[in-house]
Amino acid sequence: MNRPQIEEPAFARRVWEVMEPVHAVTYFAGECREANREVGLRGFWMGYFGARAAPLGAVAAGVVEAAFYNFHPAMVRRAVPDAWTFAAPEAVLRARAAGATAALRRVAPSAAGAAAELVPLLGRVVGVADGAGRPLFAANRDVPAPEDPVGALWQATTALREHRGDGHVAVLAAEGLDGCEAHVLFAAAEGVPPGTLRENRGWSEDDWRAAAARLAARGLLDTTGAPTAEARALRAHIESRTDTLAVRPYRTALTPAEAERAAALLGAVADEVLGSGTIPFPNPMGLPARRP
Repeated sequence: MNRPQIEEPAFARRVWEVMEPVHAVTYFAGECREANREVGLRGFWMGYFGARAAPLGAVAAGVVEAAFYNFHPAMVRRAVPDAWTFAAPEAVLRARAAGATAALRRVAPSAAGAAAELVPLLGRVVGVADGAGRPLFAANRDVPAPEDPVGALWQATTALREHRGDGHVAVLAAEGLDGCEAHVLFAAAEGVPPGTLRENRGWSEDDWRAAAARLAARGLLDTTGAPTAEARALRAHIESRTDTLAVRPYRTALTPAEAERAAALLGAVADEVLGSGTIPFPNPMGLPARRP
């Protein structure tokens, strides 16, 4: 007899909105920035690229450019491969786990209790998720879970957010949108200040204008730079397809009741993270403000 399954791909978006804040302490919390500094990584962006890429090993810049997708290549190359001359990936992995664990324990007191239920549930999802074509997910899946349950929770959320992200990149590439074009379209459709994305992804104003011109030539931006109906339809398709790809391991691993329980527990932890002011809004991750 087949057990009930999660029916709606929209569940994947809902769980991303409560999972991303838990993961994102690694970028914004003081404990995480200090951990990167202490291990030897120099400056915020070397810390960002080094820590996020560390599960891949001491890879070249081209690998990071491809996997991260939406950064200007020159921005990546200012940090990688130099990062590996300051700290080995194995040391960076230990530092990022320790920093994220300390940060979550500080800003989200409920994480310790929630981890007892969440780690087994999310571990099942990670275990059944397909790593083919998903380099960041596959690399994070192979990172041993920290002994600290809060650290294990952070690692599980990190693997699953990279699973969704890898799928999103595949859809963007399939639709012929490069990294800068994806940002221009997102900013136009969502009203995000372009400077927020340009400055955090390394694109110049000339890069931005050129990407906008390419989108306009495809009929995706009008003469004022606003998204056309075709652009909105394309964005809806991209997000829907991303959700459909992301929901598969949840449907395989969890019953609907287990999935709802996981989302509720993650939501409580996420609310504490967001309530602490650790994550800025707007942010370059595209995470929408969540009302507790």
